[in-house]
Amino acid sequence: MYRRLMTMAKKAFSPSSVQALYDLCKKTFTPSGASPASPQAIQKLCSLLDTICPADVGLNEENLEDDRGHGFFGLHQFNRVGRWAQPITYVDIHDGNNFTMCIFCFPTSSIIPLHDHPGMTVLSKVLYGSLHVKGYDWVEPEQIRKSVGPNCSPVRLAKLAVDKVLTAPCGTSVLYPNRGGNLHCFTAITPCAVLDILAPPYLEAAGRTCSYYHDIPYSSFATGSGDELTDGNEEDYAWLAQIDTPDDLYMRPGRYEGPTIRV
Repeated sequence: MYRRLMTMAKKAFSPSSVQALYDLCKKTFTPSGASPASPQAIQKLCSLLDTICPADVGLNEENLEDDRGHGFFGLHQFNRVGRWAQPITYVDIHDGNNFTMCIFCFPTSSIIPLHDHPGMTVLSKVLYGSLHVKGYDWVEPEQIRKSVGPNCSPVRLAKLAVDKVLTAPCGTSVLYPNRGGNLHCFTAITPCAVLDILAPPYLEAAGRTCSYYHDIPYSSFATGSGDELTDGNEEDYAWLAQIDTPDDLYMRPGRYEGPTIRV
């Protein structure tokens, strides 16, 4: 009986998976990314993230509906504000100075366009569904070409780092400030959700603002000399042009339904 009571007490006071994740992030990430986390620390975080399931963060996969859009005109022919997909839901779990924990819930066909994470490490765990990820890293030394036409920004050379579909259950993905696909885009193949940890978080005052890009085939601005291609084929490279925040990026805030975190 005593052993049974102790087991019940241990379960009652054991931290939730999200609390354990928060505690490990707090231990791992220093203020404003002053010193980068070690590979061993990142691997430990990945191992913990790999155990997180939708129920741990208050998501019920079985009751999800596919909120895909209804074509350009929506449900009604005269609805002039049509979208191909319903909004992506952003759920804030923790937003601090050292790191951010959040969830993105995607309806089918919804997209987060190509964007960057300046000076940041990002861990992404697909909780359910299938998600296509395409990511680039800047080529160094920097290669820039002038765009043709008025009001066109220069383009900068980047190399493809990842181009694959992630289907839950799968391992945690990691991108770093200079490698791993720091500039990436997400496209939902099915309804899906992604748990993200960003360290340090976006902060305009520190120069960590989110910029969006359009990728252009390498041949469009190639000189013909091939000097830029240090390895790989032409298909492995693209020129990225910075663009304004896309008008069709459609997000709404959601409410976190998981266990309360003690900060």
